[in-house]
Amino acid sequence: MKIIILGAGQVGGTLAENLASEANDITIVDTDGDRLRTLSDRLDIRTIQGKGSFPTVLRQAGADDADMLVAVTNSDEVNMIACQVAYTLFSTPTRIARVREAAYLTRGDLFANEAIPVDVLISPEQVVTNYIKRLIEYPGALQVIDFAEGKAQLVGVKAYYGGPLVGQQLRQLREHMPKVDARVAAIYRRDRPIIPQGNTIIEADDEVFFIAAKDHILSVMGELRRLEDSNKRIVIAGGGHIGERLAEAIESRYQVKIIELSTARCRHLSEALDRTIVLQGSASDRDLLVEEGIGDTDIFLALTNDDEANIMSSLLAKRLGARKVMALINNTAYVDLIQGGEIDIAISPQLATIGSLLTHVRRGDIESVHSLRRGAAEAIEVVAHGDSRSSKVIGRMIGEIDFPPGTTIGAIIREEEVLIAHDDVTIESGDHAILFLTEKKHIRDVERLFQAGLTFF
Repeated sequence: MKIIILGAGQVGGTLAENLASEANDITIVDTDGDRLRTLSDRLDIRTIQGKGSFPTVLRQAGADDADMLVAVTNSDEVNMIACQVAYTLFSTPTRIARVREAAYLTRGDLFANEAIPVDVLISPEQVVTNYIKRLIEYPGALQVIDFAEGKAQLVGVKAYYGGPLVGQQLRQLREHMPKVDARVAAIYRRDRPIIPQGNTIIEADDEVFFIAAKDHILSVMGELRRLEDSNKRIVIAGGGHIGERLAEAIESRYQVKIIELSTARCRHLSEALDRTIVLQGSASDRDLLVEEGIGDTDIFLALTNDDEANIMSSLLAKRLGARKVMALINNTAYVDLIQGGEIDIAISPQLATIGSLLTHVRRGDIESVHSLRRGAAEAIEVVAHGDSRSSKVIGRMIGEIDFPPGTTIGAIIREEEVLIAHDDVTIESGDHAILFLTEKKHIRDVERLFQAGLTFF
């Protein structure tokens, strides 16, 4: 596939890295020559220096015969105009744009071929807001991912001493919970993936990814660690777009406070939010945190645009007694350094957003793609099409299918039913299969496995 990426920042660079390793023809466009040189030194891609919305630059990048344009510059306007130019002058088949400003996103009729021709809108702030909201709903989870509109969920947790299944074989999960069906998709032990078998023994400190119907998630978590109390009191440091959206999404269920430095922004937040308490000040102000009862806070969320400020305020909040702290980290190099120490969870907007982009770039009928463990693995939802003659999976039991190395199937979603993927489950046409890939280089093999052959009509 020939893909043009506009913007060589964190999102554009990460996307190029993912796609270049999968035999795509990638051209990346940016005004910053240094960024482009850094990327071209690491990746087998073509680079063009210039403004991505200019017709001459798009032509130079190969827009005449490109299959897809992905506009992820830091400017909403450049992204939207680039899609317009690609559609009008070059008839580019698929156009994806990152748009951050809510004022654009609230008008659904704005993005259509007769207006601004964007096929897929990506809103990083909304993606990250949803990501954090799921972590709040499941105390103790490292990552929570919805599949099939939330019917099934993939959850990552760290196994602790005292969990009933810790030190036991995986096959005993069913003995512990005979009425709950779940599947462990992968285990990471000292950062190395382990493909789970029935005789695999779970050890303390393992990162365990399992899939189950939404109603069974907490039961399975309780087998791996002591369940934490429900969250009630939440403090958000930073009242920007993500902080505001998150407060709006959770204020009806939790006691929420926002700490924001800008007086003008505080005024806006106090008018826009119904039940959230808005405090003007610095989240690194020890006296302010103590005065507002940080020691009784269940979650402290540092969501400003400044990585260093987020790290320092999170460390301070933890030191003052906050039960759990999460920090928004834009520099992906920091994420592995800080997560799991004093800071419980580091949230990378780039890695959260990249899954939304990959969903629309992958071949085959892939419904969703999610990046796991800071990009080390992927979970995908793919739809099986065809019949037993044209498909390599339909009409076959899971135990009979030869999946690529490092690939496990966690569940089948058939209409409203969630079927955990045991060896005797047969795949039918229209099933949504949830797969976990520890070796992303085999993604093309997975896509081909689920594509219908030429005999399917």
